[in-house]
Amino acid sequence: MILTRRSNVAEIHRRQPVLRKPRPQDGAAVWSLVSDCKPLDENSMYCNLIQCEHFADTCVLAELDGEVVGWVSGHVPPSDPEAVFVWQVAVSARARGLGLGLRMLRALMARDACKDVSELRTTITSDNAASWALFRKFARGMGAPLASAPHFRRDEHFAGAHATEYMVTIRLAEALRRAA
Repeated sequence: MILTRRSNVAEIHRRQPVLRKPRPQDGAAVWSLVSDCKPLDENSMYCNLIQCEHFADTCVLAELDGEVVGWVSGHVPPSDPEAVFVWQVAVSARARGLGLGLRMLRALMARDACKDVSELRTTITSDNAASWALFRKFARGMGAPLASAPHFRRDEHFAGAHATEYMVTIRLAEALRRAA
């Protein structure tokens, strides 16, 4: 039987990716996924391996039929245990259109490692429309305000070699207080 692109998409919609904590064995697949998801900055494979081992509690891996199709890397900064910083969100072309990025962020926030977290933070360049849309949708779904301000600046921090990164802060505590 020959499957068309439309039937492949329909099949994926029926079978949702499984979300889980990463393992060190996932490091190379995560590196490959991030490399394929422009405009994300590529890390070294070793960096992704360390994320899978040391930060598994605050990273989310999405798997479909044994293939890594989604990734959220994050950590709780030691100096601010009430925040989780999301470093990267990657979704393979195979799994786009499923709301996977949003599902992974929600799964992250449901983890025990985030039980004391009252803010989600990330940095986004001004031209990354997909990331802005994802985090705005996440904030709206949480009923939480989203604020942004220049953080890592092109000339000051990147020696002119990278666009300014805006710190995005989603204040989850405010949303929870309003809901109470």
